[in-house]
Amino acid sequence: MDSAITIPSFISVTMGFAVFLLGARLNSKVLILRRFNIPEPVTGGLIAAILVMVLYQFTGVQISFDLSARDLFLVTFFAAIGLNARLSDLLAGGKPLAILLLLTLLTILAQNVIGVAGALAFGYPAKAGVLFGSAALIGGHGTAIAWAPEVAGATGLAGASELGVAVATLGLVLAALIGGPIARLLIERNSLSPERPDEEHTVGVADAAAEATTIDHLSLIRVMLHLNLAILFGYGLHEALLAAGLKLPLFVPCLISGILLANLRGLIAPKSPPVTRTPTLALISEFSLGIFLAMSLMSLQLWTIADLGLTMAVIMLLQTAFAAAFVLFVLFPMLGRNYRAAVLAAGFGGFALGATPTAIANMTAVTKRYGPSPIAFVVLPLVSAFFVDIANAIVIQTIVNF
Repeated sequence: MDSAITIPSFISVTMGFAVFLLGARLNSKVLILRRFNIPEPVTGGLIAAILVMVLYQFTGVQISFDLSARDLFLVTFFAAIGLNARLSDLLAGGKPLAILLLLTLLTILAQNVIGVAGALAFGYPAKAGVLFGSAALIGGHGTAIAWAPEVAGATGLAGASELGVAVATLGLVLAALIGGPIARLLIERNSLSPERPDEEHTVGVADAAAEATTIDHLSLIRVMLHLNLAILFGYGLHEALLAAGLKLPLFVPCLISGILLANLRGLIAPKSPPVTRTPTLALISEFSLGIFLAMSLMSLQLWTIADLGLTMAVIMLLQTAFAAAFVLFVLFPMLGRNYRAAVLAAGFGGFALGATPTAIANMTAVTKRYGPSPIAFVVLPLVSAFFVDIANAIVIQTIVNF
C-alpha cells in the first residue's frame, strides 16, 4: 500500500544545501558535465529526484518536500539581479529585449501547434494540446495547474492537472540539460568571447577567479542590507500592484525594487562603498539561485512522467527539437551572432522548456566558464516575468475557447 512522507521546510532547505554540494562534487569529477555547462544544482537535483523515484517504485513510499521556504531564495536572487542592473544596461538592452519579446510570442504559438498536433495524433482532444504546449512548457508548473481545470471543463479530459504537471516536469528537466550544450556549440564554433571581458560577473564568480576572490564580513552585511531593503520594497510594490488589479509573481516587484534602489543609490551616494557588481553580491546571487533550483529539482515526482509513455516521449522530443533548432537558427542570428546572443540562447533554451530560474542557471554556468554578460541577466528576466504570462494567457484562452 502506498504511503506518503512530507519532509518539513527546515529539513528541505538543509537537503537543498546537500543536493547542491552533491552536484558541485559530481561536476568537478565528471568532465562531460563541465564540458556541456550543466549547472551544479541541476546535476545534484536530478540525482536526488531519481533516488526518490526509485524509492517510490520499490517501496510505494511517496516523498514530498515542504517548499515554503524555497521562494525566499527566489526573491533574494531576483532582488540581486535588480541591484546589479545599471541604467546603461537597461538602455543597451532595448533592442535584444524587443527581439526576445517577438521570439517568445512565436515560441508560444509554435509550442501549441506541436502540442495540438501531438494531442490529436495520440487520441487526445485538440484543446488538450495546450497542456502538451505552452501552458506546461514556457508557462511551467503554475500555468499548467492554473489552466488544467479550463481544459478539463472544455474537453471532459480526466486527469488534466496530472497531464500538465507531468509535461511541465519533463520540460524542466530538458530545459536544464539543453541550454549549456547549445551555448558551448555556439561559442566554440564561432570563437566568441565577451564584448567586455573585464566586466564584473553579476551571478557567480568566474571559475578561474573563485579562489582569489576576497569577501569580508562588511561587504556581506552591506549586500544583505540592500537585498533585504529591495525585498521589503518589493513586497510593498507587490501589494500595491495587487490592489490595482495587476497580478505578477512576487519576484517581479523585487526585481524592479532592486533596479530602483541600486540606481538611486548611485545618484544620491556615488562615493559610498560598492554593492552593485561586487563579488559578494555575485556569490549571494549564485547561492540563492542554486539552492532554489536544487530544491525545485529534487522535489520533482519523476514517476508521474512514466504514466504517459510513448505520447510524452514523442511530443517532448518534437518540442525539444523545435526549441533547439529555433534557438540555433532563429534566435542566435537575430540577436547578432555575438557572445551575448549565445548566452541568451542558453537562457532561452531553458526558459522555453522550463522556467526563468532554469534559464538563469544555464546562463550562469556558461558565463562562469566563458566570461560575463550582464545585459543578458537583465533582459531575459524582464521578458519571462512581464510578457510571457500575458501573451501565453491570450493564446491559451483562444485555443481553449475555439
